[in-house]
Amino acid sequence: SRMNVGQILETHLGLAAKGLGEKINQMLEQQRAVAELREFLKKIYNETEGQLEDLDSLTDEEIIELAHNLKNGVPMASPVFDGASETQIKKLLKLAELPESGQMMLYDGRTGEKFDRPVTVGYMYMLKLNHLVDDKMHARSTGPYSLVTQQPLGGKAQFGGQRFGEMEVWALEAYGAAFTLQEMLTVKSDDLTGRTRMYKNIVDGNQYMEPGMPESFSVLRKEIRALGIDIELEQDK
Repeated sequence: SRMNVGQILETHLGLAAKGLGEKINQMLEQQRAVAELREFLKKIYNETEGQLEDLDSLTDEEIIELAHNLKNGVPMASPVFDGASETQIKKLLKLAELPESGQMMLYDGRTGEKFDRPVTVGYMYMLKLNHLVDDKMHARSTGPYSLVTQQPLGGKAQFGGQRFGEMEVWALEAYGAAFTLQEMLTVKSDDLTGRTRMYKNIVDGNQYMEPGMPESFSVLRKEIRALGIDIELEQDK
């Protein structure tokens, strides 16, 4: 599952942006002096790293107009390789009189009980994806098999196995883990007789493994025969 710390930082920065907008809105509603507004805007724009804005050159009317544009939230740009740092975000949160952790105490809407720890709250351009560990946790010993290949099905919904793909095979080959690879390709996959014997051996407390012929080889033989080439196995006596 992919993790992106940038999403968390964006949530914190979004909270700061909204909080600063609310502070500006309060100042406008309380009809504070324009000089006070100008100083607050200077703190937002010029006390964090980045391009300095010449707010002194703006008239009082322009400062008020700017404040009205920012009252719903201060727009922020966080370019690639030059994004907002943790310290900058903390500074903006402090300026907005919000907790520097970006976390707040929330209450369960159903029970009215307070949660036992602070929760990250903020604004994000996109909402988090609905991928939760609870929905992904999965384990299998034996289960359903594909009718054609006799290999375990895939996916949690089918109670499937974990695919051991081509690249994973290369990894075991590179390490010389021959027996691990053998059981992956036979008794843990599509060797019908081998896996039945293996299951019985494990139940009996016997660690012995007797690999047989994988079903995928039988499928290959049938596909070659479908091309009009007769292929037969010679049994070693």
